[in-house]
Amino acid sequence: MIQIKNIKQEQAEGFWKLRLEALRTHPEAFYTSYEDSVQTPLDEVAKRIMNKQDDYILGAFKEDGQIVGMVGFKRGQGMKFKHKGMIWGIYVAADYRGKGIAKELLQEVLRRGKDIEGLKQINLSVVTANKVAAGLYKILGFETYGTEKNALEYNGRGYDEEYMTYYLR
Repeated sequence: MIQIKNIKQEQAEGFWKLRLEALRTHPEAFYTSYEDSVQTPLDEVAKRIMNKQDDYILGAFKEDGQIVGMVGFKRGQGMKFKHKGMIWGIYVAADYRGKGIAKELLQEVLRRGKDIEGLKQINLSVVTANKVAAGLYKILGFETYGTEKNALEYNGRGYDEEYMTYYLR
């Protein structure tokens, strides 16, 4: 049984272990690199974990407390950007894929987004080669609004990013 809930600062170690796994095993999928992140002190990681209505990280927790999936959400800052939010860092550990965990995490972000006053849309991006993730986002109602060629470069190879948005109704 998996429970979806906010990751707390005292759970930073479990979160960071999963985050580093994501960055190491799928370097093409994230803006941040494993190499740039691996030396980050755990107390710094904990400070970055917020539990605000508009800035949080959700975890998919096993009964024993292990975090096997995650997704971050942050609302835009300032008068001109507060109408939109951004999903970042979605990842599910390999042994737990195909069980609907990513869908549950995303549905919870979308549900919470409807409760944030003035929030009109939620954006994300996905490497175009990741057809499974892009397909899930489309099933949930995300719409593509653009593609950036060579958005990320890793080990001499470029990766295109598809930019998507979900309009809250």
